[in-house]
Amino acid sequence: MARRIGSRYTAHQILGRGSAGTVWLGEGPDGPVAIKLLREDLSSDQELVGRFVQERTALLGLEHPHVVSVRDLVVDGNDLALVMDLVRGTDLRTRLDRERRLAPEAAVAIVADVADGLAAAHAAGVVHRDVKPENVLLDMQGPLGPGGSHRALLTDFGVAKLIDTPRRTRATKIIGTPDYLAPEIVEGLPPRASVDIYALATVLYELLAGFTPFGGGHPGAVLRRHVTETVVPLPGIPDELWQLLVQCLAKAPASRLRASELGARLRELLPLLAGMPPLDVDEPDTGPEEDAGEAVPASGPSRSAGEPVRRRGAVPLVPGAKPSDSNRDTHTSMRVPAPDELAGGARGTARAPRASGAPRPGSARNRAVTRRRRLTVAVAAVLLAAAGAATWLAASDDTAAPPEDTHTSTPAVP
Repeated sequence: MARRIGSRYTAHQILGRGSAGTVWLGEGPDGPVAIKLLREDLSSDQELVGRFVQERTALLGLEHPHVVSVRDLVVDGNDLALVMDLVRGTDLRTRLDRERRLAPEAAVAIVADVADGLAAAHAAGVVHRDVKPENVLLDMQGPLGPGGSHRALLTDFGVAKLIDTPRRTRATKIIGTPDYLAPEIVEGLPPRASVDIYALATVLYELLAGFTPFGGGHPGAVLRRHVTETVVPLPGIPDELWQLLVQCLAKAPASRLRASELGARLRELLPLLAGMPPLDVDEPDTGPEEDAGEAVPASGPSRSAGEPVRRRGAVPLVPGAKPSDSNRDTHTSMRVPAPDELAGGARGTARAPRASGAPRPGSARNRAVTRRRRLTVAVAAVLLAAAGAATWLAASDDTAAPPEDTHTSTPAVP
C-alpha cells in the first residue's frame, strides 16, 4: 500500500527494515528514489529532529560518483526521512554472503571506489562513522571494472551521527558495528576521518580473507582485540598490498593514510593483482575464553544458548535485494570498556587464520587427528626403543671373547 512522504514523495514498497527504520522504494518528482523512513520514536525526539535539520546542508551537498546522494530530508508530522538515489544492484554484504571472498583485483577495485567517495566526504567535513559491506552498494547496471567488479557507492552518510545525539548516547556508549570500530572509538575518543580509513581497511581485509581481522566471539572480545592486538598477515597477497593494509589498520590514527591517498595507492596496485584467484584460507576459531566479554551490548535481546550468531548490518537501499530482518541492524549500541577490561585477555597477534581444510581446534575431527598423532608418536617411540635394544645386543655379540672350544684337535708331535 502506497503512503505519502511529505508533499513530494510516495513510498510504494518496503525494501528492508533495520534498527534505524524502514527503507522504501519510492517515487519523487524526478523519478524512482530510495526513502529511508526513520522509526517513529526517533521522529518524535525533538533533539534528533533539530540535528536532522542542521545536517541538511552538509548531507545534500555531498555529490560524488561513488556516494549515494541524499536528495532531500523530509520532516513532516511523524515522518522523518532521507530521500536518496536508487541504486540498481545489491549491497556488498549480499555478494560476500554468496561468494565468501573476492579475487584480490575485484576487492581492491571496490575499496578504491569507496575510498574516492570518502575522500569527497572528508573534504566536505563529513565523517561516515559506519563503513561496512552493508553500506556499500554495487551498481549492477553500469560497466564492469577491474576483475569484473561493479561500481561501488557508499551509502547511509549521516545516519550514525543523527542517531548519536548526546541524550541518546552519552560518553559511556559506543555507536557502531563492533568488527569495524577503530581503536580510538573503543577508547571513547571522538570520531575523526581516520576512523573511516580503519573501517575501510577492515572491509578490504574481509573481502580478501572472508572474515574480519578482529571479529568473532563476544562484542567485548572484539573491542579488546581492536585495541590490544595486531593484525595477522594474509598468505598469498603481494607485500605492497599487505603493507598498505597494515598502515591503514594502525592503532594510531595519525599513522593511517588519507582517503585520497588510499584510493590512489590501491589503483596503482591493480595491475599487480590481475588474474589472482581468491585466497585459500579458513576463518580462525574463537576460543572459549573469547566467548565471554566484558563490554556487553547496551540494548537488544540476549542470545540463547546454542543459537547461531547473526551478522549485524544495515538494510540494502536497492530493489530486488533479499528480504532483510530486524537482526540486520544499522548500528549496535555498546558501553565503552573500562581500561582494565581492555587490558585483559591475550595481547600480541590476533587470531591466525587456519590453512584451508585444516580441522578446527576442539572439533571431533581435530581430536581424532590429535589421537592419531599421539598414537603414532607412541608407536614410533616403542619401535625406536626396540631397535636400540637390538643394536646394543648385536654390538655386544661382536665384541665378546670367543668361547673355549673343548673339541679342538692339535697336530700330533712326531
